[in-house]
Amino acid sequence: MSRSELPKVLVSACLLGQPVRYDGRASGHPDVLQRWQAEGRVVPLCPEVAGGLPTPRPPAEIPGGQGGAVLDGQAQVLTVTGDDVSDAFLAGARLALELVRRHGIRVAVLKSGSPSCGNLQTYDGSFSGVKVAGEGVTTALLRREGVQVFSELELEEAQRALSQI
Repeated sequence: MSRSELPKVLVSACLLGQPVRYDGRASGHPDVLQRWQAEGRVVPLCPEVAGGLPTPRPPAEIPGGQGGAVLDGQAQVLTVTGDDVSDAFLAGARLALELVRRHGIRVAVLKSGSPSCGNLQTYDGSFSGVKVAGEGVTTALLRREGVQVFSELELEEAQRALSQI
């Protein structure tokens, strides 16, 4: 199989060592992601930066922790200072969806806990470090499209899913 035929994977840019997190740092870059990148499989994206937010930026959370509610207009993404940044999060999610469609992506590895990218838990909106079961805005939109979303804590599962494509 040639490089161009290998299934692509959408990956949070912070997990690839890019300093795009809200605090201006990266989240590290696990070996399997480096290998996928070397194989030409990785499509990197930080939905928050792609949606127009700066780096660094104030921390943001979803009260209730549900990205799907933001997609449906029933919740907002708020910064620690109370600013509504929902539009930027929605714009970033739409850009992620465009990349998924353009590259035929069926698997994504996104940053755990993020209000954009979290796949199992997000912060509850109190800025107190409390997590709730939920998913970020981008994850919710990608799942509606049928993409399997994993975090950097589930790389073995992501690798299995990718091998079945």
